Amino acid sequence: MSGKYFEQLEVGMAFEHLPRRTVTEADNLLFSTMTHNPQPLHIDAEFAAASQHGQRLVNSLFTLGLVIGLSVGDTTLGTTIGNLGMERVEFPNPVFIGDTIHAHTRVTAKRESKTRPDRGIVWFEHTGRNQRGEIVCQCLRKGMMLRLPDAEPK
Repeated sequence: MSGKYFEQLEVGMAFEHLPRRTVTEADNLLFSTMTHNPQPLHIDAEFAAASQHGQRLVNSLFTLGLVIGLSVGDTTLGTTIGNLGMERVEFPNPVFIGDTIHAHTRVTAKRESKTRPDRGIVWFEHTGRNQRGEIVCQCLRKGMMLRLPDAEPK
């Protein structure tokens, strides 16, 4: 697996993730309907055309999931136990169908687990930008990470 274990993640580490991903109409429609979100700004082209943006907005929770998903290969693939929470989730600019999103991650903090010697907690700051360089998503995610098998205290 390409993910990093707790010991391999250092505060200040930064990752520019590849590949980038272009958001399609199918992504937005499928995600919105799968999550039972009938917001016409996401799924009704005529309604959205009359809005201040003049087009459909991509569902912001899809954007959040995409930005975090783009980070997995470099950071947590096969080495995470799970997410513990997300803070300061913000969407300063909208995402539109056809936008290409790229993600950047920085490790902001980490600590060993107080109760489980085989794991630690890492804070990841994720930033998603569109093809114009505009920030479209930011969040601070706390993940429970496996420790290297030979690094566990005896």
